[in-house]
Amino acid sequence: MTITPGALPASLPTAASTSLMTDMYELTMLQSALRAGTAERDSVFELFGRKLPGSRRFGVVAGTGRLLDAIEAFTFAPEQIDFLHRTGVVDDATLDFLRGYRFRGTIRGYAEGECYLAGSPLLTVEGTFAEACIIETLALSIYNYDCAVASAASRMTIAAHGRPCADFGARRAHEEAAVAAARAAVIGGFTATSNLEAGMRFGIPTVGTSAHSFTLLHDSEEEAFAAQVASLGPGTTILVDTYDIATGVERAVKAARAAGGELGAVRLDSGDLVAEAFKVRAQLDALGATSTRITVTNDLDEHAIAALGAAPVDSYGVGTKLVTGSGRPTAALVYKLVERRGADGEMAEVAKFSSGGKSTVGGRKWAGRVIDGAGTATEELLVSARTEAEGLAALEEAGARPLQVPLVIDGRIVEEHRGAGALAAAAERHQVARAELPYEAWRLSDGDAAIPTRYLDLDGRTATRR
Repeated sequence: MTITPGALPASLPTAASTSLMTDMYELTMLQSALRAGTAERDSVFELFGRKLPGSRRFGVVAGTGRLLDAIEAFTFAPEQIDFLHRTGVVDDATLDFLRGYRFRGTIRGYAEGECYLAGSPLLTVEGTFAEACIIETLALSIYNYDCAVASAASRMTIAAHGRPCADFGARRAHEEAAVAAARAAVIGGFTATSNLEAGMRFGIPTVGTSAHSFTLLHDSEEEAFAAQVASLGPGTTILVDTYDIATGVERAVKAARAAGGELGAVRLDSGDLVAEAFKVRAQLDALGATSTRITVTNDLDEHAIAALGAAPVDSYGVGTKLVTGSGRPTAALVYKLVERRGADGEMAEVAKFSSGGKSTVGGRKWAGRVIDGAGTATEELLVSARTEAEGLAALEEAGARPLQVPLVIDGRIVEEHRGAGALAAAAERHQVARAELPYEAWRLSDGDAAIPTRYLDLDGRTATRR
């Protein structure tokens, strides 16, 4: 697949502010911290999942490029300030702070397309409490959705065994979610989308020909097929199951040949897809249409795709199950403060001590993936260290591949991580990272994480109850 920029920039235009795509408590926390004199304390937040959702064996990082665009657009224009003032959300002093707000901190994270495990710090956000806390909802809303879709897409492309998968989910999601899903699906291995907005924004190849309504519009199926071929050429894909599939196949092949060529493909959207694919393939071959391909749709997920593995299918179109994360519509990620500067001027680890599986591990972490001599990942290693040099040295000693890269440096976005080029790189990165995981990671059944996560504390600090 080739991803090329469209007529507009491949990154989302930043004219519209994203500053109110947040929860109210983030701004009321800001107000309270400003009053208390703690808003300017250096802070480190991490975005991670306590565990993988729904017994997934690995997750896929997606949404990085979208988040960077959204952070750039996270400013408070007069209309946002006016709304906050009219509704009394925060006081005047907080509004004055927000008028000049722009994220000026540093963000490190897993590169887009990378696989992740339980506890993996997908993002490490450094800045003052004031500037880092208020992007929480923005970061989580993007990552929770995009990672869920990309993870589902990866499972589907594993099941497809090299057969192309296309995103057909636009009509099953919120209009902007549909665009985000198309992008995330590419990271998981999809090769095309039916969504034209996604094609324009991100340079994703677009596909589509006709639906049942086009056939029903015409007085006969023959007329419909002839009209489609006249418009799109004999190499088009014709939907053949409006009436009778066998008759539809015969008529579609005939229409293409009447135009001087061979039919490109037929699409099956109903019935027992495995049985129908075998029957259609035999019929096409008997008609001499050996080059005509078969694509299938109809509420596919990774399990349905796997069931079609032995059938003579050439490609898949996936809709509802893709854009809803194939039963896991969120990646279950959280955004937590793990380190902050205290009144004594020293950085201190902080953590949540709640019971019920909702506790957190304090301290900034440097992440790596331990690789054995055969090139297979064996564990996710998270090192708590005071400095980057110490953390990276520990990873190197353990034979771990470092996973975090700079995304934002002192408020400046690292441009290589957004745009059409970044999306293509993320898709390639995912293929490499996925191949690195042990075979168990590729199983579609529920199970434990592909590799365990191990924490290594080098700095001797411990988060305490206060």
